[in-house]
Amino acid sequence: MEQTLHPTWDLDVIFPGGSDSKAFHTYLQSTQEEMKNLFNTVSYFSPKQRDGDKETLVLLIKQLEATMKKVREAFAFISCLSAQNLKDEKANLLVSRRHEIKAEMDTIQTTFEQKLVDIPDIVWDQLVKSEDLVDVAYVLEEFRNHAKEQLVRDQEVLINDLAIDGYHAWGQMYDVIIGNMSVDMVEDGETKSYSIGQATNKLTHPNRSYRKQVFQQLDKAWKNNASLFGQTLNHLAGFRLQTYKHRNWNEVLQEPLALNRMRKETLDAMWTAIKKYKHPFVEYLMNKAKLLGLNKLSIYDVGAPVNKVVKTSSFEEGADFIVEHFNQFSPQMADFAKMAFENRWIEAEDRPNKRPGGFCTSFPDSKQTRIFMTYSGTSSNIATLAHELGHAYHQHVMNDVNGLNQRYAMNVAETASTFAEMVVADASVKSARSIAEKKSLLEDKIQRSIAFFMNIHSRFIFERRFYEERKQGLVPVKRLNDLMIEAQKEAYCDALSEYDPNFWASKLHFHITRVPFYNFPYTFGYLFSLGIYAKAQENEDSFEDAYISLLRDTGRMNVEDLAKKHLDTDLTKPEFWEAAIQLCVNDVDEYLSL
Repeated sequence: MEQTLHPTWDLDVIFPGGSDSKAFHTYLQSTQEEMKNLFNTVSYFSPKQRDGDKETLVLLIKQLEATMKKVREAFAFISCLSAQNLKDEKANLLVSRRHEIKAEMDTIQTTFEQKLVDIPDIVWDQLVKSEDLVDVAYVLEEFRNHAKEQLVRDQEVLINDLAIDGYHAWGQMYDVIIGNMSVDMVEDGETKSYSIGQATNKLTHPNRSYRKQVFQQLDKAWKNNASLFGQTLNHLAGFRLQTYKHRNWNEVLQEPLALNRMRKETLDAMWTAIKKYKHPFVEYLMNKAKLLGLNKLSIYDVGAPVNKVVKTSSFEEGADFIVEHFNQFSPQMADFAKMAFENRWIEAEDRPNKRPGGFCTSFPDSKQTRIFMTYSGTSSNIATLAHELGHAYHQHVMNDVNGLNQRYAMNVAETASTFAEMVVADASVKSARSIAEKKSLLEDKIQRSIAFFMNIHSRFIFERRFYEERKQGLVPVKRLNDLMIEAQKEAYCDALSEYDPNFWASKLHFHITRVPFYNFPYTFGYLFSLGIYAKAQENEDSFEDAYISLLRDTGRMNVEDLAKKHLDTDLTKPEFWEAAIQLCVNDVDEYLSL
């Protein structure tokens, strides 16, 4: 990079003044006025006419698109404010307001969707094929089918309203508890206090005794708050199950599969293939245990480096590394990443009071994105940074796509991010200057496979079983711990000596309200990106345009059709998944041979 990079993001260029921003509060007020106008337009829309009132429908869709962009813009800003400082009380108040606005927007969308059901089928078929609507036909069909599976409008509106201080409030309470937690660690005879996010970063420390101390202190913190987190998890699940019951939905996966625009046959084919090929990864874990002088790894050893000396990179070095390797596959993606670093679109500073984890959020009205993480210089941090930049680039290439078609599902969102991560990881291995460096970089790649095939599999197994038991009543903390250990043992093929019973409490993804089963889309995205990466290696000259074309389609078709169109493959069959997993097995084979 030609300039000194700041590890903090610039939000003032969007709305100056942080949580006190007058410009943002004016924007928010204006957005809510637009929502009221949209609601009135939707309410008066009468589609039972012979032509379905096409002209009004076209205008309504344009108004819906514009308002959705503004709502997403406002929500993104609030997410950034609350994540950068968990103790910002004004930002927390805005989070509550966001839930209220979301309920209002859900009511508008529910009303609109149910109006679409009123259009006679023969008229509908003609409408979605018309020149004015064909570009958003998939999304409109999705809206209409969604309405057919829901309750009547007034009941759905009531659910949305009750969710503000019920469903979403439980998710917000989880964030508040996390924000008030800290972890004390003894370092060089001195006790230091860290936020949960800072402490979690230290679980990859090369010193096992220090790593164990981190794990035990985190475990103590989760245990101290387990009763509160148990309430959060139980009531989130209870709200969902009650909603599903009233809609006559018998399968808890119905909502997450619909949100991810995929069929259950695809999900089953993916997990079946993963189970079939777990042995090489178990062999890797056993080999790692030997190298660390252990009979079996503990859960806190899985992500630890084998080398005692861990290479760290400054923020500038990490940025240069990512841009250089992006450029080998996609100069446009490299230019975008360079711009994001230089324009301070990234919050990476290692400081207290930040939210744990990382994310990328889009500002579709400003045509910008922002990335959040805590960067401490590890190779894992560089991978996370590349991952989030992949998300950001995905949105970047869709900025001129119709707003309704920008709402791509989580699983394909994870495809773009994981592809970016894969590019950097693979390039790192190929450019290694010694056997030791190559082993270390290969280990990083394998760690990601372990995470997607074992860690995330354990989350999926846990949630499936938890929801079944939750149907019978509240699940106590002890039982949650047991379910978590059982899931981890199964997912890791009992290859570890110690597991993490409190993982259900420590993992934010179990407690968010945006998407249920916030786990399998990551594994889908990882393997799907491997298929794309294989194509990229076959057709390097024509890859960039083909990749952008695929990304731009992610919001207007289901994943099976997306794969058929761009990869000429059937995701409901195991062959695609097995071929993708084999690329990961090859990494293990190469690592073990070294």
